[in-house]
Amino acid sequence: MLDHLGQTKRTHHCGELRREQAGQTVTLMGWVNSRREHKNVTFIHLRDRNGITQVVFDPDKSPEAHAKIKAVRNEFVLAVTGECIVRDESQFNPNMTTGEIEIIATDVKVLNDSQALPFQIERCEASEDVRLKFRYLDLRRPEMQQNFRLRHQLAFTVRRVLDEQGFYEIETPILTKSTPEGARDYLVPSRTMPGKFFALPQSPQLFKQLLMISGYERYFQIARCFRDEDLRADRQPEFTQIDIEMSFVQPDDVFNVIEPMIVECFKVAGYEVPARPFQHMPYTEAMNRFGSDKPDMRFGLELIDLTAQFEGSAFPVFADAIKKGGVVKAIVVAGAATWSRKQYDDIIEHAKRFGAGGLAYIQVLEAENKSALTKTMGADGVAKIVEAAGARKGDSILMVGGKWEKACDAIGEVRLEVGRREKLINEDDNRLLWVTEFPMFEYHEEDKRWYAKHHPFTSPRDEDVEKLTGGDLGSVYAKAYDLVLNGKELGGGSVRIHRSDVQATVFKALGLTDEEAREKFGFFLDALSYGTPPHGGIALGLDRLVMLLAKAGSLRDVIAFPKVSTASDMMTDSPSEVAPAQLAELKIKTLV
Repeated sequence: MLDHLGQTKRTHHCGELRREQAGQTVTLMGWVNSRREHKNVTFIHLRDRNGITQVVFDPDKSPEAHAKIKAVRNEFVLAVTGECIVRDESQFNPNMTTGEIEIIATDVKVLNDSQALPFQIERCEASEDVRLKFRYLDLRRPEMQQNFRLRHQLAFTVRRVLDEQGFYEIETPILTKSTPEGARDYLVPSRTMPGKFFALPQSPQLFKQLLMISGYERYFQIARCFRDEDLRADRQPEFTQIDIEMSFVQPDDVFNVIEPMIVECFKVAGYEVPARPFQHMPYTEAMNRFGSDKPDMRFGLELIDLTAQFEGSAFPVFADAIKKGGVVKAIVVAGAATWSRKQYDDIIEHAKRFGAGGLAYIQVLEAENKSALTKTMGADGVAKIVEAAGARKGDSILMVGGKWEKACDAIGEVRLEVGRREKLINEDDNRLLWVTEFPMFEYHEEDKRWYAKHHPFTSPRDEDVEKLTGGDLGSVYAKAYDLVLNGKELGGGSVRIHRSDVQATVFKALGLTDEEAREKFGFFLDALSYGTPPHGGIALGLDRLVMLLAKAGSLRDVIAFPKVSTASDMMTDSPSEVAPAQLAELKIKTLV
């Protein structure tokens, strides 16, 4: 028979009591984390979100409470009243914040029972699929509760810092207009206008710009966003971003708002405060040095350019790539000359997974240089490559050739994999970096057209505006910037286009006709013609910030109810079919 709570009031949280409360009569409420028997005494570890407290049920002191606890098992919900006492010093538990005290129970109410668990809350060894199916149990685990405590603290810190800097928090619509570019939209059919659809926002981009046009000057929102795209460990179909926009700014003004906010977040998470200003690096330099537009700065292995050494060489793969305007990028890995053939095969396959046609290597050994390149370039040719790379005995040179961006990407991924395998990355270090001056456009070979690298509202550099109509879109750079933490993009932003003529020119460069631009963005183009101030901003991923500062394995560990790789929810079994009557009301028929 379960008990009613009645007039019983909790006096303290589990994990809160210390020796200063000794002698007090207290009431705790929570879940049974564990139980053990010693002789005829029962010991319960009672847990709530604040921690764990040991409760002692002694039949000599309270036979009724001891009798009642006999049927209690893990995850039963209890209300326990008793006296807080200091343990004998030999019984102190240094692994518990309440390890110097315990509660001698005088009364217990069993508020609810629990059936056998699909996995243990402590020392959980269940697969992620099982944990996600029973997410409400998974969220009880102390590690998860710490993650969500940190998430709350970071969100609160963001709001506090931005409020102190004069920002207004303003909500923008969830049901909005579907627009091109970016990922696929999630669509919502309109019941009142059959055949028409709302889209869930991929970001509040247009609305936050409209707020600048409306004169609000400093806006922010912790915004829910939705993208129908393939998932991975650091991507979810619905996510939360810290969305910020400001009027009358240049990039440095945005940096000077974001950096103090990130510093405060580091303080909350208990990390060493990063030095300001954060390091800056142009996109081209980041790619040439690290093979990534979000470089992990916690270790070296910087890229080397060997294009000049292979130009016109007898090695046809690299020589042909250079003739077509490509490059040869390499890294020198200390001690890798003694790698096994399997290690080299694995790293070659890794390079191929990221777009490389293959990977050449030279082992710099004591007596000779060992490489397949010797067949075509000879020992002297290989020796010149070794000298140009600055490699020493015992090192290995790993090389990729191809178009500049693809070669950089592939060898950059090899660099990261080598860093992980060779344990070169200091996991206790934190490196923040602003990557700036991104290309404004990127060309897609599949459909032979240009796309916006960030989004089509990003402003070109002043000196590049005239190039928008000159056909040389690859040489146009944007007032865009990303904030990177330990090789992960925290967020990106830009100064926006605030002139309607420049915005119309950008749309034309992207292949949109005037009619298409009016259809998709007519309201926005109209708004730009009514005294739009220069403005810019940034969107930072709150989920990713929490994941990195919590040292969590994936975004799923910091989102309360996440989706799996198929964008489905294993707990609620969604998405699901709906009744035919609902579809009929929406004038929709399915094809499956």
